[in-house]
Amino acid sequence: MWPGRSAVRPNPPPCQRIELDMSEPIARRALAEIWRAGGQSEAAFEAIDLTGAEPVLPSSFPVGSAAQATIAAAALAAGELWRLRTGRHQRISVDMRSAAIEFRSERYLRVDGKPPREHHDEIAGLYRCGDGRWVRLHTNLPHHRDGALALLGCRHERAAVERALDGWRAEALETAAAEAGLVVTACRTFAEWDELPQGRAVAGLPLFTVDQIGEAPARALPAAERPLAGVKVLDLTRIIAGPVCGRTLAAHGADVLLITASHLPSLEPLVIDTGRGKLSASLDLRQASGREALAALLRDADVFVQGYRPGAIASFGFGPQDVARIRPGIIYVSLCAYGHEGPWAGRRGFDSSEPRPLPAQVLDHATGQLMAFAAMSALARRHARGGSWHVRASLAQTGHWFRRLGRLDGRTCRDPGFAEVGDRLEDAPSGFGQLTAVRHAAVMTETPPHWARQTVPLGTHSPAWP
Repeated sequence: MWPGRSAVRPNPPPCQRIELDMSEPIARRALAEIWRAGGQSEAAFEAIDLTGAEPVLPSSFPVGSAAQATIAAAALAAGELWRLRTGRHQRISVDMRSAAIEFRSERYLRVDGKPPREHHDEIAGLYRCGDGRWVRLHTNLPHHRDGALALLGCRHERAAVERALDGWRAEALETAAAEAGLVVTACRTFAEWDELPQGRAVAGLPLFTVDQIGEAPARALPAAERPLAGVKVLDLTRIIAGPVCGRTLAAHGADVLLITASHLPSLEPLVIDTGRGKLSASLDLRQASGREALAALLRDADVFVQGYRPGAIASFGFGPQDVARIRPGIIYVSLCAYGHEGPWAGRRGFDSSEPRPLPAQVLDHATGQLMAFAAMSALARRHARGGSWHVRASLAQTGHWFRRLGRLDGRTCRDPGFAEVGDRLEDAPSGFGQLTAVRHAAVMTETPPHWARQTVPLGTHSPAWP
């Protein structure tokens, strides 16, 4: 909050009376809830068409509905920004099958006709501990792998890890790993999670928050051919959720500049898939020159998206309040694993679909779409009345929302392989070779989403706006 003021979470204006009709399909109800949470215009909600029905992926959870609702929310927010800029309306439609395929975009990626190199570490996955309970080790990033091996005191072999875990209780290992800055999660039932202090904290949070953190004059966006044309986005995220946010903003015309550093680990297939539409530069924030360069970029930015562990980016002088002082009117978007309240607020975490696999990384993709939606909702507020705004989202909050969508009635379907999704793929050159990748699921009559820039290796561009 800024001096003398508390964070403001404005209620939607009185005209916001979108009712949740429980007889409607899950996706329509979910979209209405998201749209209402963003404080958006009720009239704009009528511009969306949702087609298709569950099931589209093999799961008892409504994965297709979650994909359709969140992708539609972001597309609808883009359409509303374009209306604010031009005074013109458009129809928007999202098909459930197309949305579900987009939620699995990394699975269908091909470079020069071949799948990219596997990024799954050999010891990552599920293990039974000495107390009979299960844990999942996240070791796909080298520093997490090395830290886990040091904690367990064993070799980089699955059999060695299994032997080491015989001497651990699951929750004790989870706690020790968290204290070491690692990612090891104990498997719990929904009821067990709900009884945890962190589970109760997450249950008390909304799906996401959009809080005012500073004063700034209204900054109306001029008329443009695309919803986010001229909007500059700094993307300081990795893996899936945060990068999906940046990829979505780029699909609607934003200039997205991905900022990373050579010492930070990455997973190349995800870089390729989520880097579509983005510029990519390298800055080492451990160095004064890197911090100065980022501050210089920030002075012309509209949106700042960061997904580092809680407190990490603030330690370099780029927390929400710092950024709002450097760039009044900024939209600051924060992503974390477990939410910004509760005893686990500072823990690292990843979306994981084991032990009973979901057919997509639902929490990652949904959270990325929700971040993009909330960022565009905040841009609409800035357009109308100014201010600096802080969007906060987390995998845990998205997970709580996803659970509340309910379960399907037992119907099932086949898992669509690469050969079955050819109608949803597009070919394009890239900095890695000829790319075959999933097209954007939203159809917009006036501003069709697309990526105008090809995906490139990290650090390809200089740290400058185009």
